[in-house]
Amino acid sequence: MLSLYPENPHYLQFRGKPTVLMTCGEHYGSVLNGAMDYVRYLDTLQRWGFNLTRTFSGIYREIPGSFGIVDNVLAPAPEAYISPYKKVNGKYTLREFNEAYFARLHDFVSKASERGIVVELVLFCFWYEQALWEICPMYPNNNVEGAGPRDKEQVYTLHNNSLLPYMESFVRRVVTELNRYDNVYYEIINEPYSRHDHTAYDDWQAHIACVIAQTEASLPNRHLIAMNVNNRCMRIVSPPDEVSIFNFHYALPEAVAWNYHLGRVIADDETGFAGQCASPYRIEAWQFMLSGGGVFSHLDYSYTVEHPDGSAPIRAETPGYGGDDLHRQIAFLKRLLEEIEVWNLQPCNEILAWYAGDVRIRAMGKPGSRYLLHIAQGAPQTTIMLGIPAGTYRARWLSPANCHTVREETCEHTGGYLTLRTPLFAEDIALHLERIP
Repeated sequence: MLSLYPENPHYLQFRGKPTVLMTCGEHYGSVLNGAMDYVRYLDTLQRWGFNLTRTFSGIYREIPGSFGIVDNVLAPAPEAYISPYKKVNGKYTLREFNEAYFARLHDFVSKASERGIVVELVLFCFWYEQALWEICPMYPNNNVEGAGPRDKEQVYTLHNNSLLPYMESFVRRVVTELNRYDNVYYEIINEPYSRHDHTAYDDWQAHIACVIAQTEASLPNRHLIAMNVNNRCMRIVSPPDEVSIFNFHYALPEAVAWNYHLGRVIADDETGFAGQCASPYRIEAWQFMLSGGGVFSHLDYSYTVEHPDGSAPIRAETPGYGGDDLHRQIAFLKRLLEEIEVWNLQPCNEILAWYAGDVRIRAMGKPGSRYLLHIAQGAPQTTIMLGIPAGTYRARWLSPANCHTVREETCEHTGGYLTLRTPLFAEDIALHLERIP
């Protein structure tokens, strides 16, 4: 069962072993979009060594053309949309579920499980536009019960909300159906902070978290709950006890540093809007994970219905990037973090004494034993000074872009600051420093 790693709850444990969850995944439509061949998609994740996928429950979906996304998996053709709710005389009924939907959900989670892939199931989503709310089964014109507000801003509230019992019923059904699986965790709602009123539906989120926990109280297994906190970074205050994973989008290293004291998993749960090449997303991953992050989930637009293997070309209007070059680079980072057992390390930027130029450095380490550093935005070479214990160290310089070792050397360090000169690099470089017994 996916759980917090007892020895270091900044990381997760899956099937008895500590792990980092890392992926380049499709745009969240594998279950709700009946045209998506999710078996080919999951096979692709497995081939790269990724172990996470994020998918939306089907309450929220998008319209073709939403946000400039070409071939958007989250915007199925009308005939391909698979709703959680049954249709009766052309309208949905919120009192009856669509059993074909739950059969597909089971199959998707089961196929992911067979491949060692964890599923983050996002139950609800902020309504960015009124038009997106008006295609939802919960919109009053679309269900036979006539339940739900017309104003999208009033959907996620605990007061005078005719939808709340149906939301609770949906959550209970999903949580009950998926209780048997060990490769699932739940995010309550995607980007609730987009409302920009500083509430992020906090009371409603806490209520849904309680519904999940209360439902599982009488079931055999307990699953982790995630909360989507903010874009980039924010200090988390008074987090709900039920929440174990805090998701940030387009995350900065400060998202981890400012919240590390909470002793829970911090995730970079979505990337995007940083250009159409691999480097900004690769650098984001290295900087975040070497700040103590436990999850990295890149939103990858190279997966489409026509190209479920991640081979679709990236169009100019698409607000992100994806493709085999980035897949290879993120897979390289994941293998390295596993190789050095990053869950036994901790953030240690305090060892950095001095460095030249406009450089961003993030460091993880086990004092006197092992260190991993990522150096970004140096040009074309820089010097670092590390305040580490005396000893003999093997230094391995790595190219995050080319996924190979650039140079290896042995360093005799007599104490004080160890001074190292990097190899030449264009965008970023990494250093693995290991003490030789």
